[in-house]
Amino acid sequence: MAAKILANLIIMGSGIMVRALAQAYRQALANASKNGVAQEAVQNIKRGGKVMSESEARQILGVTDNSTWDEILQRYDNLFERNAKSGSFYLQSKVHRAKECLETIHQPKEKEQSAD
Repeated sequence: MAAKILANLIIMGSGIMVRALAQAYRQALANASKNGVAQEAVQNIKRGGKVMSESEARQILGVTDNSTWDEILQRYDNLFERNAKSGSFYLQSKVHRAKECLETIHQPKEKEQSAD
């Protein structure tokens, strides 16, 4: 009999705790949006912290200054697929960021050449 009462108390207590935590979470979100903390966090995420340099991107992909965009894409595809098979998400993301960095450098040059 005592075990049944104790079990009921534990179940009721945990339900109350879950509702209180949910309400506290909602209140914290409301306070964060009022203070602008949420917008600041989103801006920090968009900035992405440290920006990759061109030399670091070239090192990651194993290309030189004289490499064409097609060579860079081949290296990117090769490295990305290799890391997909081995399961290294960190290395995949580094390879992808390196391609994005070099893309910003090579794409304007290709547009200038096609306009000429």
